[in-house]
Amino acid sequence: MTAIDTNILIYAHDPRDPVKQAIALSLLDSLEDVVLLWQVACEFLSASRKLEPFGYPQAQAWQEIRKLQRAWTTIIPSWSVIDKTESLLSNYSLSFWDAMIIAACLEGGVARLYSEDFDAYSRVGALEIVNPFKIP
Repeated sequence: MTAIDTNILIYAHDPRDPVKQAIALSLLDSLEDVVLLWQVACEFLSASRKLEPFGYPQAQAWQEIRKLQRAWTTIIPSWSVIDKTESLLSNYSLSFWDAMIIAACLEGGVARLYSEDFDAYSRVGALEIVNPFKIP
């Protein structure tokens, strides 16, 4: 299974960086067996409010999340994600929210996470982390 971080969804709808927008849209179109992390859905709804001045109304963000909810399996975290988060924070240099996303992926059996935020790590446990915007 594959998961995407909030930044991928934001770039897909943010016209201010056409290169990243094109990469994000291409990635989203090409993925199969994708899961929607509960936290990512919530973060997207919050962060997308900043896109309203650039022509992306909040109502459209809600429609996008509902579309993804129908198309992808949603992973809703259990309390054990909190325990995994604590362990990740002790062993890696991560923000709390980034550790929560990784913990939810590990608990949900996600093999690959696409994100711009984890350049220091290409793997955490069984989870491969890929930055689709990074030029090799």
